[in-house]
Amino acid sequence: MAIEVFNRYELKFIITDEQYNILRERLAEYMESDEYSKNGDFYTICNIYYDSPDNELIRRSLEGPVYKEKMRLRSYGTVPLDKKVFLEIKKKYQGLVNKRRTKIVLQDAYDYFETGELPELQSYMNGQVLKEIDEMKNRMKLVPKLFLSYDRCAMFAKDDRDFRVTFDRNITTRRYDLGLHYGIYGDKLLEEGVWIMEVKIDRAMPMWMTKILSDMHIYKNSYSKYGTEYTNFITKEKHNV
Repeated sequence: MAIEVFNRYELKFIITDEQYNILRERLAEYMESDEYSKNGDFYTICNIYYDSPDNELIRRSLEGPVYKEKMRLRSYGTVPLDKKVFLEIKKKYQGLVNKRRTKIVLQDAYDYFETGELPELQSYMNGQVLKEIDEMKNRMKLVPKLFLSYDRCAMFAKDDRDFRVTFDRNITTRRYDLGLHYGIYGDKLLEEGVWIMEVKIDRAMPMWMTKILSDMHIYKNSYSKYGTEYTNFITKEKHNV
């Protein structure tokens, strides 16, 4: 069964092609690729982000509060309407990330946000998470706002499967055709040759990882894919006024 509740810290870094290649070589001593990233392969993650009509969630998040929350619908690649996907709530308090999610059929997810009526509970669903999702949806009057996808490869520490490093590239966004079944197209968020690396930990970072980052002069960066897209979107809107 897929894990439905996560508690961890997520550290983000912006790196170049050259740094990525060196990191993959150095990390190979301590880490191994996950089952979807063997031989350096990438898999695609697609998301629909939800927000209030006036974008309160992302606006509040960009202010850097102690507590943040977001909701998204996630699939791995483009999926048909009868495929199961993940509906997630992600909360962050003083740096600690809590993610809660449930499986749901894609068409059922679309219908839920259209009608406001939760689908009938199925064995593959997490009923408690669905209740939390429904509370947040109604409280914030959430509607689909953004499609965001990226290609990812992931690695796990050989001696600690909870220590994970991911590399994301080809971040693609659009504010139309807000469905996971349409395909992957839109605007590129980052210039070619730039990557987002995330280090996901539930305790202190291993010393070997700290040394590698220090040796390569790679430093933590406050970066949000959704936040960056929203900032770009608002800037364009102002210029078009």
